[in-house]
Amino acid sequence: MPTLATTVDGLKLPNPFIIGSGPPGTNLNVITKAFRDGWGAVIAKTVSLDAAKVVNVTPRYAKLHSRSGEEVIGWENIELISDRPFEVWEEEFKKCKDLFPDRVLIASVMEEYRKDSWIEIVERCGACGVDGFELNFSCPHGLPERKMGAAMGEAPDILEEVCGWVKSATKKPFWAKMTPNITHIEEPSRAALRGGATGVSAINTLRSVIGVNLDTLRPEPTVEGYSTPGGYSCKAIKPIALRMVMEVATMIRQEFPGRSLSGLGGIESGRDAAEFILLGADTVQVCTGVMKFGYECVKPMCNELLAFMEKHKFKTVSDSKGKSLDYFTTHADLVKRQAERKAAQKAAAANHHKMVQADSEWRSDQFVKQSNDLAR
Repeated sequence: MPTLATTVDGLKLPNPFIIGSGPPGTNLNVITKAFRDGWGAVIAKTVSLDAAKVVNVTPRYAKLHSRSGEEVIGWENIELISDRPFEVWEEEFKKCKDLFPDRVLIASVMEEYRKDSWIEIVERCGACGVDGFELNFSCPHGLPERKMGAAMGEAPDILEEVCGWVKSATKKPFWAKMTPNITHIEEPSRAALRGGATGVSAINTLRSVIGVNLDTLRPEPTVEGYSTPGGYSCKAIKPIALRMVMEVATMIRQEFPGRSLSGLGGIESGRDAAEFILLGADTVQVCTGVMKFGYECVKPMCNELLAFMEKHKFKTVSDSKGKSLDYFTTHADLVKRQAERKAAQKAAAANHHKMVQADSEWRSDQFVKQSNDLAR
């Protein structure tokens, strides 16, 4: 019987399903709910030292439905990082670890481009007992004027430097969360790992405009008649997330063996999770899926992943990690492989045509060869 229990960067998880940073990890109440329902780990909503500048608006979500209107396939948000005072988070981190000392709690942190700020937030969170960190270099909206989130994650040289600061401030594992709003995700990922990041999380949301109301002519979500581009998530971004996870995993395999990768982007089932793991993810994160289906969705996801593993005789999650990476190649190689297959088929057909079809075709000087050909 396979097991979902896994150890990543020294963190022992009962399963690879992690609450992704966002509303599902926004306070102690919901974080403890996630642990009670069986999630492998929780990444709390992103915190900063100064929450006074964080002011959310309402509404701040917009949904894209299927043509039938029965299914939500896309979700845009213009929500900012946590608006709760950092001192409150310190108390809740401590309480959470008191309540669940054996479960993995990860602090998502974001700061401006200042060494002392990054070191302070990491040291203070670490003193509260969190098990690791996720550095938010990837939020596509809000606070760009402070050079935070994706504004930082688009600059590999800054990423490498900040990861070096964090590395000097903690011995706990930390993951750099990557923005997909960039041409080659390997470049910032590589920089983060060079800087000392234990692993990478990919991907955050895609910068988007989800739609325009054709009655009011206003973009969605509309706040006082106006809007702003936000972060696009849900199952619609899964193909993009899979491609980027594959690219990062390939880079890690070749250049940073042993570093970890947490995959996210449109995961709503155990089968979705299996695809990310096959493309190199050690763990998978779910955020929008929890907002759609509730915290209890982890149970069927675990069952589906176990069923997949049992079908293919994988005993552990790591047994299936990266199994599909070897099947990616270049288009030129695909052309070559197809040509070789057609040539082989043609040769086989020619050989088959040369086989003895009637007794009159047997030849004394070819008798042994003709017999062998027929035996194939």
